[in-house]
Amino acid sequence: MTRTDLADGRLPAMRDDHFLGLEDAQLVGTESLLTTKDNIEAVIKAKAMMCAYGPAGYGKTMAVNSALRELAPRATYRLELRAGPTPRDIRHGLFKALRLPGEPPRRPSEFDALLKEALAEQFRVLVCDEAQWMSRTGFEFWRHLWDDKHTDIAVIFAGGDNCYRVLRREPMLASRIYIWQEFTRLPKNQIRKVIPAFHPIWATCEPSLIDMVDQEAAHGSFRNWANITAHLVSGMDKTGTEHVTEELIHWVYSKIGGM
Repeated sequence: MTRTDLADGRLPAMRDDHFLGLEDAQLVGTESLLTTKDNIEAVIKAKAMMCAYGPAGYGKTMAVNSALRELAPRATYRLELRAGPTPRDIRHGLFKALRLPGEPPRRPSEFDALLKEALAEQFRVLVCDEAQWMSRTGFEFWRHLWDDKHTDIAVIFAGGDNCYRVLRREPMLASRIYIWQEFTRLPKNQIRKVIPAFHPIWATCEPSLIDMVDQEAAHGSFRNWANITAHLVSGMDKTGTEHVTEELIHWVYSKIGGM
């Protein structure tokens, strides 16, 4: 599996959504997750473009994948492009994700014609994950594909704040984004409800400890919570401890940089 071809462009298994492949982690129906489903449903219906943006670790990819598994599992094709992808990188990523036969054309005009022909055959949802790496020319290429009157696609960008800034700076691009969804940290008033449902080790934990971990280390980030939980599971297995304790939590802090 390469970085530009995640599982041949298809949606990953649900277990792969969680950071570190954390076992027993559950998808929790947060407000953000439910909003994402509503937004993607609207984008699919309109055959439009969407930008899901926010800092790393706040659940963008997980929410988008979850919604698409339910709404368009067979029509979704994902690309995860890194290090400032050029239009050439996007062309080749789409060629692989769509599993087009033969060798990629050498000339950009021929390559574009091939992609447009393939994208006109049936409706597809194209997801560009890690879109914070995209330059203006990269976004312009996606717009070029979407603008073509024959292609039958919806496009979802999921990326960091730079994704938002680049798109907003270009009126030609920004005006074509149907829905903007910002992902922020999990609100403190939801932590005590969401985290015990996220993983079994927190289900019997004292609420005050959950509050402490969020304030000192997790900061409303699901990725941080997954990392901390993975270390706790390991520590509990090694010590035979059945419940999360403050001592174990501070042991985890020593693993993740200290507090």
